Formats: sequence, C-alpha cells, structure tokens
Amino acid sequence: MSARVALTIAGSDPSGGAGVQADLATFAGLTTYGTAVLTSLTAQNTHGVTGVHPVPAAFVTQQLDTLLDDVTVHATKTGMLGSSAVVHAVVEVLSRRSVGPLVVDPVMVATSGDQLIDDDAVDAVRTALLPITDLLTPNVPEAARLLHVEPARTVVDLRDQAVALLALGPRAVLVKGGHLARDLGESIDVLAVREDVGTTSVHLSSRPLVATANTHGTGCTLSAALAAGATLAGTAGTAPDWPALVEQARDVLQAALRHADQLDVGSGNGPVAHGAYAWGDS
Repeated sequence: MSARVALTIAGSDPSGGAGVQADLATFAGLTTYGTAVLTSLTAQNTHGVTGVHPVPAAFVTQQLDTLLDDVTVHATKTGMLGSSAVVHAVVEVLSRRSVGPLVVDPVMVATSGDQLIDDDAVDAVRTALLPITDLLTPNVPEAARLLHVEPARTVVDLRDQAVALLALGPRAVLVKGGHLARDLGESIDVLAVREDVGTTSVHLSSRPLVATANTHGTGCTLSAALAAGATLAGTAGTAPDWPALVEQARDVLQAALRHADQLDVGSGNGPVAHGAYAWGDS
C-alpha cells in the first residue's frame, strides 16, 4: 500500500515544539508520511523567539512546485506564513496543484497575545487563502482578528464566530476555545461546517483541562493531526468527516498534553509530547 502523504507549509522551530518540526512529529505518530515547505526560519527556544528570517516568496513557490512535481500529497496544512507575499505565493500554487484537503492554522496571535503577522498578511489570509480552505482552525484572538470583532468570551460567542467565519470562504471552521478554558472549567472547541445542501451544522467538542505549563505547539499538533486524518479522505477522493476528525485530533492533543511534563525539554514553556498518541495512551 502506498504511503499517505501530508504536507506542512510553515516556519521552523529549532526547539522542536512548534512549526514544521511539531507537524512532522505528529504526522509520523499518526503513521502519515510527512513533507514540509519552509516559510521562515526562527531563532527560538522554550523561552521565546529572538529572531525571524523570512524565506522569500519566490523560493516558497519553488519549494512547492519542485515537491509537487514528484510527490503526490493527500492533505495539506499551513502554519505560519509570515507575509502577504508568501500567502499569495502559497495560494497561487495550491490553486493550480492537487494537494488534497487544506487545513489552515492561521498563526496570527501567539498564546502570549503577541501579533505574529502584520495587517497586510492578515488581509491576504482573509481574502485569498480562506476561499480555498477546507478547514480553518483559529484560536480565540485569531478568530476575532479575522472578523474585526472583540474576542469571544462565551461558548455562544465561539459558535457565532465560527459560523461568521464560514462567510469568508472556508468549508469548515474550528474555533479553538483554549483561551477560555480556565473560565469555562474545560476546553471547548466549536466546529461549524457548511453542508452541501446550503445549511450549517455546529458541533461542540470538549475535553477536561490538563494541568501542565508545557503547552508549546498545541495549535500545530492539533492542525497537523487534522491534516493527517484528512489524508484518508484525500486518498479516497471524498470530503473529510470533520466532526469525526476533530474528535480524533483532540484525542491526539489530549495525549500530547498529558505526557508533556515527561519530556523535560528546556527550562521555559516546554513542548507537548507530539507522538504520545502513538504510545497507546489515547
């Protein structure tokens, strides 16, 4: 049987907690062959980022075209794209190549609240990338920035914003409620799916809180797990069952969080255990 292949288009994290390193580790843990196109190099560790070196948009295009000339990709995810030029370069290639279902982790706002991309890049994501997106996975501040509204404070807000984001073009939206978890007493994500008959279905997914400070890479792990799951749909030529894949991906992330403290990597905000789901503890 030929390999199920997933592609990540994202930045590099030398500490291995996030970015393409986290994506590839998650792909491997879910028995998916991982490929990667780099959009930026970073200097970072478990305490933070000290520098970013963007990859020129033309070279991002060259990486993608060279890879796709040779390798069949069954599902794709994007992470940190960094600039408007890179967003448009990625959209141009993905619009003319077969890359399977597309999961977009917008990577606009860090857990700390720091803005990671400028307004031009956000506009490019909103107007160019979202219309070709199969599943969008923003966190609370990212959803608010895309919609030009205040961040969600309640589950009702999460639902309303997930549905509102569908109007920007994606076929499904998963608004991650991690920023509200302590207030809500649990981690609740809301999935809105645009159905073929013109209706919208809404699904809530909840998990108990995990007591750990080692949460670096949670967004990357979740979106990579979703892309890995979608490789099956890409291979079969059918639309992904997003509600089922969200539950599986959340199980993957839950295992990664439960085992995060065992890693003891760095002295700051350490990484989650990306491959823990493959250890048999789901």
